[in-house]
Parts: sequence; C-alpha cells; structure tokens
Amino acid sequence: MARAVKRAFKYRFYPTDAQAAQLSRTFGCVRLVYNMALQARTEAWAQRRERIGYNATSALLTGWKRTDDLAFLNEVSCVPLQQALRHLQTAYVNFWARRAKHPTFKSKRRSRRSAEYTASAFRWREGTLTLAKMAEPLDVVWSRPLPDGVSPSTVTVSQDAAGRWFVSLLCDDAIDQTTATGMVGIDAGLDSLLTLSTGEKITNPRHERADRQRLARAQRGLARKQKGSANRAKARIRVGRIHARIADRRRDHLHQLTTRLVRETQTIVIEDLTVTNVVKNHRLARAISDAAWRQLRTMLEYKSAWHGRTLIVVDRWFPSTRLCSTCGALAQKMPLDVREWTCPCGAAHDRDVNAARNILAAGLAVTACGDDVRPRRGTSRTGQSSAKQENPRATKGDPVL
Repeated sequence: MARAVKRAFKYRFYPTDAQAAQLSRTFGCVRLVYNMALQARTEAWAQRRERIGYNATSALLTGWKRTDDLAFLNEVSCVPLQQALRHLQTAYVNFWARRAKHPTFKSKRRSRRSAEYTASAFRWREGTLTLAKMAEPLDVVWSRPLPDGVSPSTVTVSQDAAGRWFVSLLCDDAIDQTTATGMVGIDAGLDSLLTLSTGEKITNPRHERADRQRLARAQRGLARKQKGSANRAKARIRVGRIHARIADRRRDHLHQLTTRLVRETQTIVIEDLTVTNVVKNHRLARAISDAAWRQLRTMLEYKSAWHGRTLIVVDRWFPSTRLCSTCGALAQKMPLDVREWTCPCGAAHDRDVNAARNILAAGLAVTACGDDVRPRRGTSRTGQSSAKQENPRATKGDPVL
C-alpha cells in the first residue's frame, strides 16, 4: 500500500543574467507588496479598529499598480504578488489563533528571498520549467527524478545568502507503507545528540563548531569592509557560504537520522522541548542552536505521518532525568555535571539513557490513558502531566535538560 501526500522536491538551478535580474525584481516586488499590505492592515486596525482581509488587500494591489510610483509592479508576474498577500493572510490567521506572533515587515537584508508561482504562472513540459515573464526555461540540475506522471502544482523560487538559486516543486507523491515493530524513547542532548531508550547514543557532530574558526575569520573580514561597497557584498557572500555549508551538513545528518528512526520503529516518543526558552541560557545557546532540536522534531513529525508511525510528545515538565526508571523514585536535584547516578534502590543509571527510558514509559502511559498526543497548555502551568497520572510526584519541579 502507499499513502498519498503532498511533497516538495528541491533542486538547484543556474539562471541566465536576464533571468536572475527578473527574479531579483520579483523578490523585491513581493517584499514591497507584503510590507505595504501589512502596513495597510495595521493602520486600519489602529485607526478604525477595522479588520481587512485578503480580498481588501488584493483590491489595494490593483490600485497600487495603476499609480505612477508603483507602475513597476506590472513588470513582474502578478501571481507571486497575490501569493504574498495570501501568505500575509495566513500569518494573521496564525496570529489570531495564538499560534504565532504578529506579522513583521520583511527586510531586504535579513528576510528570505523567494517567490511562489501557482500553475497559471509557469509552464511544465517534457521536464522543462518556464516561469511567467521569461522566454527561456530554467537550467535546473535534476538531481533526482520527480514522481512518474505528475505535474507540479506550485513552484517556489528562492535564493539563499550564499547566492545559490533553488526551485522547489510541490507534487503529489505516493509513499510506500512499510511495516515496523518496536518502540523507542528519545532524549535530546548536547554531548550525545540523541540517546535512545535501547541504550544507543548518537554522537552530536557539532557542525558549527567544526567551521567556527573559518566563520569568525570571514565575519571579521566582513566587519572591516566599508558599508555599501562591492567588497562588503563579496564578503557577505563568503560568510553566507560558510553558513550554508554548516546548514547543509546539519540538515543532511538530521534527514538520515530521522529516516532511519521512522523506518525501523513503529512508536516514537519524544520530549516537548521549548527551544525558545532553553536558548536563553547564554552558556548553552550556541550549542543548542547547532543541535537543531526543533528541526529534528519537525522531520520526525512529517515523516511519521508519511509512513504511518505513531509519534508521542511528552509534556515538557515531566522530570525524565530525575526519575528512577526502575523504582519510580524522584531525585531532588540533578545538576548538569552529574552524568551517572545511583538510586537508593540500588539501580545505577546513565543520565541520558535513564531519561530516554522514562520518556518511553511516559509516552506509553499517554497511549494507555487515552490522552492527547500533544500536551495541553494547562499541564505546564499546573505541573500535572497527563503522561504520569499513575505517579503524580513525577511531574513536580522545574524542567531539567
């Protein structure tokens, strides 16, 4: 059997000078339209307490194109501009649902350079991709084939800080469903990126630390360049290339790791870590960011859905480190420098392996009690976790890394 999913296939391409100029103009227009629509919606609410949606901003866009100052918006495809308004609408919906903060303005230097084309704004024929307002197809490096007999529904073109061009094609795909057995609890860490309840420890490759000296040297060179000069632009690209190298290696390692876990295990239990709060510890912020715990969880979530696996998330306040996996006794303190400890019952524990086993047991308790997979908001405030209804003591205290 196979599961039908929407899947994005990302490729690198090499535009001609004319294509690069056209895409750069498109990126700038997309950013401008997004910022103007955001300003219009913000002022409407601040001045008149009026909520305007996508339809109203789309009508504003039509009026902007007719003015002399913004007539250049007609030089690019209208579809990426409309998509920018839809993305802004999505951002507001997430804000109203309290899933995200209020939308912010896009920056020319810091924001992602991208444009999204729907089916009416590109032509896909015999393996060639041609975007609207372009006479020639893109020179795409097809590093892997698309699924047989499908056409992309959406095309997203982007450029990273290193100057590389990418195109992402969203297609319908069928994921073969494979059988798997067993269950595993996962404890995320820094010395070991992951520790499994089976006792296996996966080494943290520390990609950022490996290139830290190169990155520092490139950043010092960038700081010495005069602002607005061509040399500063070149130095910025050198810094971007080092960051891209770090991100590419980290992403590749996480893909291999999560794919292996999903293919081999039917039930995966992880901890609900709030990375935003954890990185406030300035001594560990750099190492935690390099470990990319949030990216790891995201990959596990969508790959588990693809392959029909069960992913259970345990409440962040569950003291997996301080709880004895043998007798259930709760230790009062467990500093970070304590890597091994012995329970009064006589059981000797490795800190990370013990935590992984407790996470697995808590996840199975969630399944047995029929609670939600994701912890509710109230559990963190009250200190009561649905994962440990059988032992209320286990949920008291502060979260421990």
